[in-house]
Amino acid sequence: MGGRSYVASSWLAASPLSASRERGDLHRGGAAYRYSPAPLRGAADPLRDISRDALAPNDGWAAAGGGTAGGSTADDARVFTVRNRSELVRALDGGSATPKIIRIAGTIDANTDDDGDHLDCADYATDGYSTKKYLAAYDPRTWGSAKPSGPQEEARQASAARQAERIELAVGSHTTIVGLGGSENPAVLKGASLQLRGADNVIVRNLELRDAYDCFPVWQPNTGGLGDWKTAYDNIWLRGATHVWIDHVTVSDRGHPDEKEPTYFGRNYLRHDGLLDITNASDLVTVSWSRFADHDKAMLIGNGDTATGDRGKLRVTLHHNEFESVVQRAPRVRFGQVHVYNNRYVVPAGAHDYRYSLGVSTESAMYAENNAFHTPGHIEAADLVKSWNGTALHQSGTLFNGYPVDLLAIHNAYNSGSERDLTADVGWRPTLHTKIDSAEAADRAVAGGAGAGRTP
Repeated sequence: MGGRSYVASSWLAASPLSASRERGDLHRGGAAYRYSPAPLRGAADPLRDISRDALAPNDGWAAAGGGTAGGSTADDARVFTVRNRSELVRALDGGSATPKIIRIAGTIDANTDDDGDHLDCADYATDGYSTKKYLAAYDPRTWGSAKPSGPQEEARQASAARQAERIELAVGSHTTIVGLGGSENPAVLKGASLQLRGADNVIVRNLELRDAYDCFPVWQPNTGGLGDWKTAYDNIWLRGATHVWIDHVTVSDRGHPDEKEPTYFGRNYLRHDGLLDITNASDLVTVSWSRFADHDKAMLIGNGDTATGDRGKLRVTLHHNEFESVVQRAPRVRFGQVHVYNNRYVVPAGAHDYRYSLGVSTESAMYAENNAFHTPGHIEAADLVKSWNGTALHQSGTLFNGYPVDLLAIHNAYNSGSERDLTADVGWRPTLHTKIDSAEAADRAVAGGAGAGRTP
């Protein structure tokens, strides 16, 4: 572990929540700190301790049903400052539900061994696996369209399991994870996939998560008609998780952009899955003041058209976030009631593979208002919305390159030949939200205030 210590901090002030609340009794309706979405301070200003903050009342869906306080009631013995993977794993305690606060200092690389030495893809490979052998075994010209099987696929699976053991990190209920650092030196979690599986009452704030890199993508011959590569890891994955607040995080592929990966079997050899995926009946989630960048599939809410157990779940609020250089899924929604307001979307001038931003899928009920989009000239307003079996989209107050537009009317006019018209009635109206600014005002505030290191 490089001589670095694993520290349980004792200097933090006692919890501002009522002293009468016993350990584990979160009573989430009262916030320890009333978070404000006001413009944030500059990097030169000192950052205050946010470890025991709770989500403010009414701040999106995560404020419903008692609210979200994370590990704010943790006693001092369960407040950890961690500086490497081994310390982080011990602090997470196998995803236990004991209230805990984990403060990340510096950069933590999940692809390391127990001594802190970096592991690369060759270190995980086992049973004779190699990319060259895998490609030779499953070349569609000789293998055909059958699902890969046999020695090289088995070796790939065994190799993938070795990597997953290192980088998949289980986050349990009543947990707060915060980064220590400002915008010039944010705390970084590199190569990891935070897994919130069945967890309740979790907060992740002020942290940069980058490059959840899959060493062993699998070839799927029948995907999309032409086949495609599938990867395994999201930077943050919510599966059956409830009461989750993700705030002031920066999530990207920084270090290994997929666009620089080679092409095999005529398809880009993808190394990354989602930046933040919310699936398997997850519910009551607020994502605020965060930055999602340099990625293909950014955010999936609901992962299957036949996942009818998601009905009545997947209630998510996205506000004051920036999506920059994102190809698609910002977000793509199935089933959920998703409030998307005051977000900023930036497509770079050189973008050649942009697909869409707002994805309307089976039984989705997206309520989008006062969002701002910036695109180069070859991308039109009609490109911003894509529908697969969707029926409705509420949109209002949208700015497109500085001009007000009606995304719904434009979508229906330009896509009526290939997609059914969407109605404006999504069947609900958001009531849990912070002040909704004009798209113009939100655009300015998000440009200067979203992302890790910029907490108030």
